[in-house]
Amino acid sequence: MADKITVSELLSLGSITERNRLPFEGMTLRLHRISDYLKADVQQHLAPYQLQQADFSILISLYRQGKPYNTSPTLLYKTMLFSSGGLTKVLARVEEKQLIERIDNPEDKRSKLVQLTEIGLQTIESILDKLQQSRQQKLSCLNAQEQKQFEELLTKILNDWEG
Repeated sequence: MADKITVSELLSLGSITERNRLPFEGMTLRLHRISDYLKADVQQHLAPYQLQQADFSILISLYRQGKPYNTSPTLLYKTMLFSSGGLTKVLARVEEKQLIERIDNPEDKRSKLVQLTEIGLQTIESILDKLQQSRQQKLSCLNAQEQKQFEELLTKILNDWEG
């Protein structure tokens, strides 16, 4: 993202009139830029595994379920940002890499669950370790109290939007 001007430079463009019409622009642009950096950071850590963001999203969604790291495709669909057709395609790709498997659902013999394989578990844990180190380094510009306050403010905003 070195080819982009800084958000501070971007916000200095235009006259006072234009800047006054955009009172939340600084906050919004900063959130967008941070989001871009976070996505780039994730992608950097996925590249050695030849994984895409969608693949990572499936692996982390299963990991968040806790042992035995499985759930239904329907629940995965609800936690993901693609259509069911898109999800099916991504599941097939991740299964081909042997990171997940489809197992019989003990509660409903007509359906299957999606579960992390041992390789999938090792992969997601390795990626998460690297992401944790990276994020710790990037957020170290905030002290512990500031990090907590930042988390609380983000939670407040999201809670208002997500109801």
